[in-house]
Amino acid sequence: MTPDELKAIVRTVPDFPAPGIRFRDITTLIGHGEGFAAAVAHLADRARAAGAEAVAGMEARGFIFGAAVAVTLGVGFVPVRKPGKLPVETISADYALEYGSDRLEIDPGAVAAGQKVAIVDDLIATGGTALAAAALLRKAGAQVPAALFAIDLPDLGGADRLRAEGIAVEALMQFEGD
Repeated sequence: MTPDELKAIVRTVPDFPAPGIRFRDITTLIGHGEGFAAAVAHLADRARAAGAEAVAGMEARGFIFGAAVAVTLGVGFVPVRKPGKLPVETISADYALEYGSDRLEIDPGAVAAGQKVAIVDDLIATGGTALAAAALLRKAGAQVPAALFAIDLPDLGGADRLRAEGIAVEALMQFEGD
């Protein structure tokens, strides 16, 4: 399936989580066998082209896409977790949300020095989560050549923020004005 065909599968939910917001819901995409497989194949092709030796995904929907891409490539998956979820010593990064902040953690032993790790997530909006994940991976010694997403909301500028940090960004589809 083409990215345009995949875009037609994504459900738009009006006025969620607040009036005036059009929420792009990937539940319909991951529930569509052929569509989900095609999205994973497209993302895996891009990760392979970036030289990915591992794939990192952020909790929770990044686990869905990232783990599937890692399996497709035959490489390891690095879970980027919410605080307190890993049973070992971790490194962490705080990042800004629209109303406050949050934190991500990784096991620094999950990546090797110099290893090329592609970030994979369902959606890029402001880029805060992906930037925090990239900072953690780099702090652990990895290279982050690319960040790959099923959906980009370009008006929110997240992809540009990642590019400013030297990370190539690709998305299978874009939804303008959101």
